[in-house]
Amino acid sequence: MARDEAPPDFLGNRSARFGTTMWTVIRQAGGAGPQRDEAMEMFCRTYWYPLYAFARRRGQSAEDACDLVQEFFMRMLENGWLNGVERRETRFSTLLLTIFQRHLTSEHRRATAEKRGGGQMPVSIDLAQAEEWFGAEPCCAESPEQIFERRWALAVLEAGLIRLRDDCQAAGRARLFEALSPFLSREPGVGEYEAAAGTLGLNRKAVAVAVYRLRGEFREMVREEVAAGLQDPARVDEEMRHLAAAIRQGDGRDGTPRPSDFSI
Repeated sequence: MARDEAPPDFLGNRSARFGTTMWTVIRQAGGAGPQRDEAMEMFCRTYWYPLYAFARRRGQSAEDACDLVQEFFMRMLENGWLNGVERRETRFSTLLLTIFQRHLTSEHRRATAEKRGGGQMPVSIDLAQAEEWFGAEPCCAESPEQIFERRWALAVLEAGLIRLRDDCQAAGRARLFEALSPFLSREPGVGEYEAAAGTLGLNRKAVAVAVYRLRGEFREMVREEVAAGLQDPARVDEEMRHLAAAIRQGDGRDGTPRPSDFSI
C-alpha cells in the first residue's frame, strides 16, 4: 500500500471501482468470473488492517503480523475460502476472524522468506504506514478482538463512503461531495460552512441543508452495507448498534470517526 494512501477509516483519494456493496465484492472475490482478481484486491485492501491490528495486539511483531496477513490472503485466494460464501446468521467479520485465528494457530512463526518470493501477494502492505496507524491506536487495554471489531466497523464505514462518492460522481455532484464530505465526520468549525458556500456558489443555509441530506445518504449507504451480508433483514438495527458501539471504543482520540458524527 502506498505511503500516501488514506488509512482504512478515511475516504482518501482512491477512485471507486465498485458501486455495489462490499458483500457483492466478497461474492465476486469468491467466484470464477472476470472480476474475481479485482474484487479480491479490493477486499484485501479494505480489510487487511483490522487483521494486522489483531495480530499485533496478540503480540506478533510488525514483520510477523505483515507476513501472517499477506499469507492469509494468499491462502484464501489459493484455497478458495470465499467460494460460495453465503449470508449468515452471524456477521461476516466474526467468520473472517475465526478463520484468521486458526491461521495464526497453525502458522506461528514459520519461515516466510520463500513465501515473499513465491507468487504475487493480493495486497502489498507498507509496514511503516501500518505501524504508524497501529501506534495511533487509542487504548492499550483493548483486547485483540475489540481492536479488530472497531477497525472492521471503520472499514465498513469507508465502504459506505466510497459508494456515496461513486453515487455523487455519477449524479454530477462530485464538487458538492468534495466540499462537504469532511462534515460527514464532524461538525463545522468557525467559518467553514461559509467557505464551502463560497466554493459551491451557495449560501450558508443551503450548505447546512446539503450536509444534512448528505449525512442521510451516507447513513443509508452504511445500512445497505450492513444489511447486504445478513440473512435476516430484521437484524439490521441490531448490527448498526453493534457497529456504533465498536467505533465508540476509539472515542475519536486516534482521529477515527465517532457514531454521533455519522448519526448511524
